[in-house]
Amino acid sequence: MNNSVLHTARLVGAGLRALLLLTVVCGVLYPLAVTGIAQSLFPHQANGSEIEADGKVVGSELIGQRYDLPLKGEQTPRPDLKWFQPRPANGLGTNTVNTQYRLLVSGATNRSADSPELLTWVEDAKAAVIKDNSVPGYRVRPSQVPADAVTSSGSGLDPDISPQYARLQIHRVAERNHLPVAQVAELVKKHTEGRVAGFMGEPRVNVLQLNVGLRALTEG
Repeated sequence: MNNSVLHTARLVGAGLRALLLLTVVCGVLYPLAVTGIAQSLFPHQANGSEIEADGKVVGSELIGQRYDLPLKGEQTPRPDLKWFQPRPANGLGTNTVNTQYRLLVSGATNRSADSPELLTWVEDAKAAVIKDNSVPGYRVRPSQVPADAVTSSGSGLDPDISPQYARLQIHRVAERNHLPVAQVAELVKKHTEGRVAGFMGEPRVNVLQLNVGLRALTEG
């Protein structure tokens, strides 16, 4: 009996020591080391890839956001066409867990390619893109509308658009902000990023960074 008790006590003691050691290493030392390395070498990424304007954080370059304003007499916001617009966000649903803050959650449309509802969304979005971006002296042709202008991403939170979609919006943005088309085109070119390492992904334009640059032009 005594041997059994002593053996059990040794096992319990060894388990507690292992628990304490793993807690210190994995729960304290490792997180501190990773946080220290991240803050030292990659502070921008470690802190959420925040974008600032006028000394204030206006968003993250990793998460897309809408640029909508309610029109007079209407409760439902519509795109504020003085800004470059992101991809559609049909995949976003309302948050049913915490309704106090009316948050949006990430998600896809979960519609198949031949879904009549999805096809209707795409056709409606295409018509809106053509209408919104056609200005006097510049008419958008249906063939100019890229896929990312009429479809949401898998998360609904894509922060980037294609250079084609950004260029399609140049004339409308220039007119709304009373800027030369060439100046807005140069802004888009400046914010166009190539493929990662020259071969991964596709060229892209971060909409938030582009609109921060646009705001600097209009206030300059």
